[in-house]
Amino acid sequence: MLLSTENAIARLRETGDGDTLGGRIWRARDATGLSTKELASKLGVRNDTMSSWERDRAEPRANRLFMLAGVLGVTPAWLMAGIGRAPDDSTGDASGDELRKQLDLVKKLHEQTAEAIAALEMEFERLDQDVR
Repeated sequence: MLLSTENAIARLRETGDGDTLGGRIWRARDATGLSTKELASKLGVRNDTMSSWERDRAEPRANRLFMLAGVLGVTPAWLMAGIGRAPDDSTGDASGDELRKQLDLVKKLHEQTAEAIAALEMEFERLDQDVR
């Protein structure tokens, strides 16, 4: 089955929860019972920084995002895109089956994107030769 870029992106969006990164950080922090100050301390950042992340006024760097996910007991994929099990979702499968499906989908999309790029590059080369 050939996936179009639009279909793959739409399928990825269907799995998301529609919340923002800041909203998911807040939900996960709330589910763990940590205060903003406590979480900031665990991550080694200022309380203002933590508050900015939760209000979507700033985003954590990749290393902090992974630390954040670990402290909050969620996956980085859930924090970034709402893919997978939410921290307060007791019916989800923590084994990662859904994440594996998403990874397979992204890999297929990646392969198709590489093929499309190669085809476009060949077309540009052909056009350049026709112009000369």
